[in-house]
Amino acid sequence: MEKRYFALDIGGTKTKYALLGEKGEILSTYEKDTEAQRGGSFILENVKGEIRRVLAELKGNPPEGAQADTKVDAKAERTTEAKIEPLLSGICISTAGMVDEIKGEIIHAGPQIPEYKGCKWKEEIERTFSIPCEVENDVKCAGLGEYSFGSGKGAGSMLCLTIGTGIGGSFILNGEVYHGTSHSAMEIGYMQIPGGMFQRMASTSALVKRVASRKGEAEELWNGKRIFEEVAKEDKICLEELDRLCDALSIGLSNLCYAFNPECIVLGGGIMEQKEILLPKIWGHLQEHLVPIVAENTRLLAASLGNRAGLLGAYVHFQNRQRAKD
Repeated sequence: MEKRYFALDIGGTKTKYALLGEKGEILSTYEKDTEAQRGGSFILENVKGEIRRVLAELKGNPPEGAQADTKVDAKAERTTEAKIEPLLSGICISTAGMVDEIKGEIIHAGPQIPEYKGCKWKEEIERTFSIPCEVENDVKCAGLGEYSFGSGKGAGSMLCLTIGTGIGGSFILNGEVYHGTSHSAMEIGYMQIPGGMFQRMASTSALVKRVASRKGEAEELWNGKRIFEEVAKEDKICLEELDRLCDALSIGLSNLCYAFNPECIVLGGGIMEQKEILLPKIWGHLQEHLVPIVAENTRLLAASLGNRAGLLGAYVHFQNRQRAKD
């Protein structure tokens, strides 16, 4: 029987789910609201409900209201679900927050998900379902996905940045994510560049904030889509602030290039849907900050997997962790 894996990518707004084949091919996918404001325990129980539903469907017996079934006797739950263990070979989790990838638990989380720190994903999932589970940070998973299946495929080393409300990053060398001593390597949004913190100078939210301020309008009236519409009309303020964003990004990227000397840099996040505009601008500024030997040996690319990156990266992380145990 071909192995199947259940992958999930837990974000502050949406959680994406996918059933994967033996080689990581996506067999089916869907997403649901995370309801992050309800806290870590709620999210954990909600995910357990989704796993039960998928296992039941694979068995050919989808239960009614499986997602809401959280009041099950623990002993009976383990006994019943252990019987259907072969239906899934692994649970692969990508999640917001800092993750201890060895223990598979959350070691730090922002206010977007209350009471998330200390959530023991690996322990809880394996105890409940008797199925192997591995957990990794969502930005690191996105990097692994792009490295293994996307724009970074074939590279020996890769920096991956996700640009959105903040900026997150991962560094991958020969297929392995660099985690650092406290599992918090590449929290690059906190890096300092001229003007302040990297993510306060070079994120999409920073761009929106500056455009709205200069326009004398409420931030709620602006977003990335509207800014690029105005850029197409050659709006002076939007053009200037976009150039300022690209320069700030290039300063941060140049520092990372000097530290890691990657073969390629992959940029992701919703804003990179405008890659035809952004990549030439960022690269132009980046060349100003890099010595020729570094610039000539670095490729700047846009992420290509979109919402699939985290799911596929979670699968790759699962396989890497399982091989490490053998």
